[in-house]
Amino acid sequence: MEAITLPIYNTEGKEINNIKLDLSVFDGVINEAAMHQAVNAYRANQRKGLAATKTRGEVSGGGKKPWKQKGTGRARVGSTRSPLWRHGGVVFGPHPRDFSYVLPAKIKSLALKSGLNAKVRENNLIVLDSLKIEKPKVKDALRVFSNLKLINNAKSAKKLSVLLLLDKISDSLRLSLRNISFLNFNLAQDTHVYEVMANKKLVITKDGLTQLINRLKK
Repeated sequence: MEAITLPIYNTEGKEINNIKLDLSVFDGVINEAAMHQAVNAYRANQRKGLAATKTRGEVSGGGKKPWKQKGTGRARVGSTRSPLWRHGGVVFGPHPRDFSYVLPAKIKSLALKSGLNAKVRENNLIVLDSLKIEKPKVKDALRVFSNLKLINNAKSAKKLSVLLLLDKISDSLRLSLRNISFLNFNLAQDTHVYEVMANKKLVITKDGLTQLINRLKK
């Protein structure tokens, strides 16, 4: 398989160069099983596991026997906190637990490679030369995405979801990007397959792509 060549754009949306993708990462293989495992593991690790109910032993009250054992003609009852009663305990209800588990690093790496290959196959990967914003202005950041022809108007922005992966994030850049509704951003070396697949478009800086490739080649 020949290496895939992608254009490199500047912030004005003009093609200024091209880059050959490393075959060790961008080999065209999409392993859906690995992606499925990695996404499930990520979502499980995000769960708080705080849902809780009280058993009959934990519900307050119920110490006194409602009526005597025999002679009333009614069924015998030892506590008003029986699960059969209103205000009683809960049988087999949820209790706080840890849903997280560790996935092998090779599977996570394979899943991320597969996600990146999927974006290339869908023509949803855009390589940006660099992104620097001197003053924290959302307008300047939006102009870049408009130049890349990702958004045309407010209506198209509502339907769009973009992941921006950077080699470094300055304070002014963070302030410029954080309030854009359709945008998620992260350091390229910290990204994961769930983040990649949860967004339709992937924009990555040239240096960020180099960092990501070096991470996946280890």
